[in-house]
Amino acid sequence: MTSSPYLEENPKSNINHHTTMANVNKVILLGNLTRDPEVKFTRKGLAVADFGLAVKRIFTTDAGEKREEAAFIDITVWGKTAELARQYLTKGRQVYIEGRLQFDSWEDKQTGQKRSKLRVIGETIQFLGSRQDGQPARAQTGGHVTSVRSENAAPSPVAAASAPLDGDDYPF
Repeated sequence: MTSSPYLEENPKSNINHHTTMANVNKVILLGNLTRDPEVKFTRKGLAVADFGLAVKRIFTTDAGEKREEAAFIDITVWGKTAELARQYLTKGRQVYIEGRLQFDSWEDKQTGQKRSKLRVIGETIQFLGSRQDGQPARAQTGGHVTSVRSENAAPSPVAAASAPLDGDDYPF
């Protein structure tokens, strides 16, 4: 049996080929807000907005029957994106979001049980539709599509892998 050079460690390289794998953490969603954004601020003044998004899937069963199912997803945005979400987004408004998945886990203080939650950290948001699509907007968007990229905003403390969060960075 011959040995593959990809399954062995190359002595001339620091790369161990059998353990090196590509990873992608990218989410693209288009849906409607299930609630108005709730904005909080860290002790350092960085805005953090949380809101829900409903996305639906329409499909046909094997029997030819059309069905619709909805998924409800928690979204978090940071910095300038959070401030703009508070200004322009309302329940029912359609929005396009690009972001990444984040898994949070904690211990419930009342029961002592471990809890966990999967959420989307929104990195790019496009406000779609008009104010009439949802509740009246709190501010004019100046058009039907408004795009916000978090690269223009303050960096998310969650995204900074090299710098762990300290107690002042949490909004609660």
